[in-house]
Amino acid sequence: MILIDYSDKRPIYEQIAARFEALIISGVMEVDEKLPSVRTLAVELSINPNTIQRAYMELEKDGFIYTVKGKGNFVKKDEELMNRQKEKLLKGLEEQALACVQRGVRKQEILDCIEKVTGEVSA
Repeated sequence: MILIDYSDKRPIYEQIAARFEALIISGVMEVDEKLPSVRTLAVELSINPNTIQRAYMELEKDGFIYTVKGKGNFVKKDEELMNRQKEKLLKGLEEQALACVQRGVRKQEILDCIEKVTGEVSA
C-alpha cells in the first residue's frame, strides 16, 4: 500500500502523505476507513513513528483525515476537497502535456503514455 522511494528528494513523511492522498482521492480508501496505526505502519516501513505521525498530521491539516482520540485516524468525507485535488492533478497533467507538445512529442505518444500508465495502475 505504502512504499518509500529513498531516491525521491521529498522527505519521507511527504511521500507517505502523498500516497495516502492518492489512495483517498482515487477511492481505494473509503470514507471512515481506518488508517493503519502509527506504530503498525512505522514497523511495516521500518521508519520512526514520528515520521508517520507527521504524515498523519499533514493529512489532517489538509482535510483528508480526522482523528478520534484513542481510536485512530480515519478517512474524512469532503467531496469539495476531493474535487479540488482532482482539478489540481488534471491541471498539472495539462501543463505536462503542453510541455511535451512544445518539445515535439506527438499527440499519439502522449496518449500511448497515458494508456500505459492507466493500464499499469488498474492491473
